[in-house]
Amino acid sequence: MKQATGRAAANWRRIYAMPVASVYPSYIAKAEKKGRTRAEVDEIFRWLTGHSQASLEAEFAKKTSFEDFFAHAPQMNPSRSLITGVVCGVRVEEIQEPTMREIRYLDKLIDELAKGKAMEKILRK
Repeated sequence: MKQATGRAAANWRRIYAMPVASVYPSYIAKAEKKGRTRAEVDEIFRWLTGHSQASLEAEFAKKTSFEDFFAHAPQMNPSRSLITGVVCGVRVEEIQEPTMREIRYLDKLIDELAKGKAMEKILRK
């Protein structure tokens, strides 16, 4: 994958600085629109990052940025490398920039939830 252009890099910085809590309601809405639950969205967040429910909610309350959320996650799940596919027209496994890849892993898992995939498959069990 090519290096980010100046415009792409500026866009990434904007995304990295965005609080996870500002996007979280969109993840829930996407899941609920397809008959899934907030609890399932939270399970995905916990599986990916190693957060407990309490520490996850604390990060949302602190309005932690995406960059800090992933940089300081208790234990990123080693199985996340099994997440493949396309999000926003880009193959997640080809994303070179580590923070953007983590964000896209999360997006891909939420997409799979909204598409009705079983949690065991989403969580790569």
